[in-house]
Formats: sequence, C-alpha cells, structure tokens
Amino acid sequence: MLDDKAIAALTAWLRGLGVPVVSMDGARKLSGGAIQENWALDIHLESGHQRSETLPVVVRADAPSGVSESWGRPQEFALLQTAFKVGVTVPEPLWLGDVSVLGWQFFIMRRVQGVAAGYRVVKEVGLGGDKEALVHRIGAEMARLHQVLPPCDALHFLPLPRQTPVKDNVADWRAYLDQHHTPFPLLEWGIRWLEINEPKPLAIVLTHRDFRTGNYMVDASGLTAVLDWEFAAWSDPREDLGWFCARCWRFGQNGAGKEAGGLGSRDALLAGYRSVSGIEIPVQDLHFWEVYAHVRWAMIALMQGERHVSGREPSLELALTAHIVPELELEILHMTGVINAARA
Repeated sequence: MLDDKAIAALTAWLRGLGVPVVSMDGARKLSGGAIQENWALDIHLESGHQRSETLPVVVRADAPSGVSESWGRPQEFALLQTAFKVGVTVPEPLWLGDVSVLGWQFFIMRRVQGVAAGYRVVKEVGLGGDKEALVHRIGAEMARLHQVLPPCDALHFLPLPRQTPVKDNVADWRAYLDQHHTPFPLLEWGIRWLEINEPKPLAIVLTHRDFRTGNYMVDASGLTAVLDWEFAAWSDPREDLGWFCARCWRFGQNGAGKEAGGLGSRDALLAGYRSVSGIEIPVQDLHFWEVYAHVRWAMIALMQGERHVSGREPSLELALTAHIVPELELEILHMTGVINAARA
C-alpha cells in the first residue's frame, strides 16, 4: 500500500540513487492486479530554475497472494528491460527496488495511457483504431520479442525446455492428473491429442506466454503497451500466436474474422508476424497451438481451483476460475474433431 510512509521511503530511496525527486503525489491503486498490485504515482523532478518536471509512473509490487508459477518482480523487471531493448512496445522500466525499501518487492516503470480491459477493447469502436491493423501490429510485436534467443545473460533465471515445450508440459500435466483425486478424462484426451499431433518444433525463443486481449493497452489510435510479463519463458514462438487466438480469450467475440483476440483475423496476425520475422506459420500449426492453449488454460484453472478446495488458500476468485474447466473441455472436443460442429 502506497501510504505516506511508503511514499517517504520511496522518495528517500530514489534520492539515494541520485534521482532529483522534489515530491511525489497522486498515488492511487489501479484496477486489476490479482497477482500483482499496480499503483499510479506522479514523481516531481527538479529540472532547474526552481521548476520541476512531472514523471508519471506505475509502482508494480507483490500482491498479498500470488501464483507460484509466476516470476517475481526482479525477474519481471529483467524481462521488461529485455523486451524494451529489442523494440517491443512496453512501459519503460525505470528502477528496480528491493524488500528493504517498502517491505515487499517492487519496480517502477513509466506510466502509459490506454485501456486494457478486454471486454472494452473488443467491443468499443473507438479503442485500438482499425482492429485488423491492431492485430497486424500485435503480430509484429510478437516477432520482435521472438528475436531474443537463449542464452541471454539478463534472463539467466529462465530454464530451457527439457525436451520440447509440448513434451515437457504433456509430461507435467499427465503427472499432475495421475495423482489428482478426481479423474478428468477429457483433459487426458486433450493431452494425448497434443502428444500425437505435435508439429515439428521451431527454434526456442523468448515468449510472453500470456499475450492476449486484456494484457495489452490501447488508445484511440492503436497499441500503447504490452503488459504482464510474469509468465514469460523460453518456448516455441507459435505458443504466443496460439494463445492470442484461443477462443477462451476473445471475450465473446467469436464471429468470422474475429479469431485473433476477438479483434481481427488470424491472417492479419500471421501477416504482421511474417512482416518482421520472415517466418510463414502454417494454419495447421496455429490450430495445434490453439488447442494447446485451451488445454494449458484448463490445467491452470484446475490447479487454481485445487488451491481453494484443498483449504490451502481459500479464495472466491480461485474457486470461480475452476468453474471454466468444463467449458474448456467442451472446446477441446470441438477443436480435436470429437464433436463435429462449425467453430471459428
């Protein structure tokens, strides 16, 4: 919480780093942030002749509860720095703090204007500019990110896949289901389908792994920032493309030409990706990674629900997350041809 005491501590810390802070004000908690908390803050910097310059920032800090699979703030800061350096449209990372300053991990980044709420981005005509152009831009952003290859000293904390990203997760998910108290045969089916239909792997790159509508910001003209890097990993580049197109992240916009994030066409996304990477992604490969996205999200939802049911972490949000598993199972059956029905 950014109360007066915390702001005083931040001010002293930044001055110790040589930042000419005059004062800070305007602290307010931003919406969202189930895993992390985001606080808007205006930092007034001395600029000479008794004048000050206002630097709008966001303090991103640990929330009271989190997800064990997500990276901490130092790792997320390193990811943000890496993405910023290769030209991905992200908030500029400014300073990394430590527990001694506020009592919890945090970093400070430049504040960006825009709207992230997915239900608004997909429906409001005035947000994001031309939606097909926005999807093309997002494909290009992914391709810029995927220019980062291992090894990378700044990202030394990211483990490389043991085999391939698909094989690793198939093994981990199957092991989890094998010891679970309740059988999930439809998820077992989806996992087996992934196992026998995995396309030839591409070179491992840095992936966001949660690049979807709701995790980027737009204004009236287009994209302003890609957010939420706490699940990034070395993976197959197609994982980001499939996750973005998955039906579960379209916010109800499932009509023709809305397959990419509920905004535009898969063709626009792949064209944007190709414009930077030079890589042609076959449609059948993208379909595989969309199925993968649904299986992965179903497994995450199941694990989140178990945290609540087990009594380890009672939470209405975790309990409600588990309720989407049957819907995802149904979609997996549609996408793998078990149920024959026209799906976008």
